[in-house]
Amino acid sequence: MKISEFQTHIENVYGDKDRKRGVAMSVAWLAEEVGELAQAIRKGTHDERVHEFGDVIAWVFSLANQVGVDIDVAIERYITDPP
Repeated sequence: MKISEFQTHIENVYGDKDRKRGVAMSVAWLAEEVGELAQAIRKGTHDERVHEFGDVIAWVFSLANQVGVDIDVAIERYITDPP
């Protein structure tokens, strides 16, 4: 699946629900998931790490959708002019 396809998928599955939740609450959820990822990296199994990476990625894409950011555009600088 291409990145743009995944962004569309997240919008189709979670868009309405996440917009009702709001950006501030979605940021809070993302922060919680980043914490869970950190814990899985430190003490978790490979399967737990895979799960938490998926959660973090999904919340990043959801937030991008909520604020109108195209993830393909956002990552372009890492391809054309890496920081």
